[in-house]
Amino acid sequence: TYFNPAILHNRKFEKTTGYCTDVFFNEAMKWIEQTKGKSGRPILAWISPNAPHAPLHVPPEYEAKYTGKVPPNVAKFFGMIANIDDNVGRLMARLDEWNLAKDTLVIFMNDNGGTAGVTTFNAGMRAGKGTPYYGGIRAASFWRWPGVLQPGDIAAPAAHLDVLPTLAALAGATLPPAVSNAWEGRSLAPLLRNPEAEWPSRFLFTHLGRWDRGQAAQSKYRSCSVRQERYQLVSQTRDGSMKWELYDLKADPGQRRDLLAERPAVAARLEAAYDRWWDSILPCLENEDVQGPAVNPFKELYWKQFGKDGPGPPTR
Repeated sequence: TYFNPAILHNRKFEKTTGYCTDVFFNEAMKWIEQTKGKSGRPILAWISPNAPHAPLHVPPEYEAKYTGKVPPNVAKFFGMIANIDDNVGRLMARLDEWNLAKDTLVIFMNDNGGTAGVTTFNAGMRAGKGTPYYGGIRAASFWRWPGVLQPGDIAAPAAHLDVLPTLAALAGATLPPAVSNAWEGRSLAPLLRNPEAEWPSRFLFTHLGRWDRGQAAQSKYRSCSVRQERYQLVSQTRDGSMKWELYDLKADPGQRRDLLAERPAVAARLEAAYDRWWDSILPCLENEDVQGPAVNPFKELYWKQFGKDGPGPPTR
């Protein structure tokens, strides 16, 4: 499925040839070229490659870049990243070619943490994907809009929940209070325009989830964290028991020294914020006891087109 993927297009599977990430970017750029300027309205292209992720299938020429320099699986993993880099470069070049660069906001983000490559390089961060430590929750976030956003680094903590409020603000969208008041995120627009803009203090919460059915309340402290500016309070237990650790991310970004005993007031403040947050989300778990369909709808749609005796459904 990685080298000859079948993509779902307008609820119909289409067989393709090539490496999956290349296919995704090719299809996106084809759509942008066909759509740009036709309606006179802005367009949104959301490109979500599954790489870098297992199974670690990658074109041989990309794996070869790292073969012999790192362990075999890391070479595949890094090759997948290099392929994404090249595809992003192709996309940026096409935006220039179409004279769209100055009218286009490009956002590049990854999901949480690293996996195969963290033993080789993890920027000094602790742990990786599947943990609430910095190495498991920190993600890249690059925003590019030539002539509107100035290049630079922003130190203020931000999170995925800030993306939608930011896009709404940049687009000048007027939203009803019922929508904007329900957002936990905030617009990053002031920081994107001025990295030194005022940024009021707030808490950011992480919870790994993935508890057994009916065990939400008992999983309160299972792989979770709360952060406020420089400090992060972490609980990495798998059984749901509370075992806090406290780190100063400014002085100790690698999270080597637990300050829980030295700064109890800081820990207490963060724990109280986490308690309030947890109490607020439990009533919102409307689907906690919902049973999923007997047959995966994605597979069902695939079989409807090709039949159960046809090729097996794509795994990703």
